[in-house]
Amino acid sequence: MAKKRRPQPQAAASQIKDGEVPVVGAREPCPCGSGRRYKACHGRQAAHAATELVQRPFEGLPGESDWVALRELVPAATAELTLKGGLPEGVPSVTLATVLPMAWPALRRDNGAVMLGLQNDTASGDLSRDLADTLQRALVAEPGTPVAAGRPAPDGPRLQDLLDPDAVFEPAVHTGFEFWVENAENATGEVAASLERANAAAIPTARIPGLEGAYWCEAPEKNHLRWVTGYPEEQLLDALARLHAAGASSLGEGTRLVGSFRAHGLVVPVWDLPSSMSAEDVAKPAEAFAERLAEANATDAPLTPEERRTRGGLTNRQVTLS
Repeated sequence: MAKKRRPQPQAAASQIKDGEVPVVGAREPCPCGSGRRYKACHGRQAAHAATELVQRPFEGLPGESDWVALRELVPAATAELTLKGGLPEGVPSVTLATVLPMAWPALRRDNGAVMLGLQNDTASGDLSRDLADTLQRALVAEPGTPVAAGRPAPDGPRLQDLLDPDAVFEPAVHTGFEFWVENAENATGEVAASLERANAAAIPTARIPGLEGAYWCEAPEKNHLRWVTGYPEEQLLDALARLHAAGASSLGEGTRLVGSFRAHGLVVPVWDLPSSMSAEDVAKPAEAFAERLAEANATDAPLTPEERRTRGGLTNRQVTLS
């Protein structure tokens, strides 16, 4: 069998334009002209850039805490998104959705409207860049088609580059997934069956007015309040320890601060609530707790021995979601 000739560096180098090395197959010669395969040369750098984890992908966006809540905690919700420079021609609206049918990353409706799914697996370590790439492809997709998953360019735009930083981010929590389809009340056949299955699996959830990132949910044995806070983690744990040690961390009779989640760089304290306590019932106690928490966060005195022990217990009951 004839021996394969290695491509000459000069020929490969001619593929570079404006200093940019194009992406090629992993086993192909690197376009930079080094003579090595792409995966062992510039492909390695591209892969590293694509997989490097961004701890707070939604930092800098309006409503960061609500973005995290919709990504990790809320089953059915939507929020209207405002693009920098306005909407492209033929796109009447862009809507963020917790999840879309068939776990599609995005959907371009028949009328041109775009829906962007938030609770999807992503290709890189930067969720914001993945979502921005999906959004850009959805804006130019044919109306009436879903948008498949893809891998963004390592230097591609992020949501922070595409969304208006001054726009209000106001999630709307739904009791079901009827927002998937237009005229859901007239759905029949497999569409109706899919909606029924999805709705049956959704945990009843409500947003607490006035507290960004705070959500009540109904569980079989007890209800919960889960609040995605915007405080730095170490500062927040100190404040929670002060309040818990002082007996000021509850939200009323029968409630208890049981621990916290860690999600996308933010901490999510969790309370157990009586099954009889509704979202409306917990709203005022949660607002009062927010005031106590703000005061505790403003304190810089060293923790007492009891507060340090309490802090250790809270830290041990912390679960990382992402």
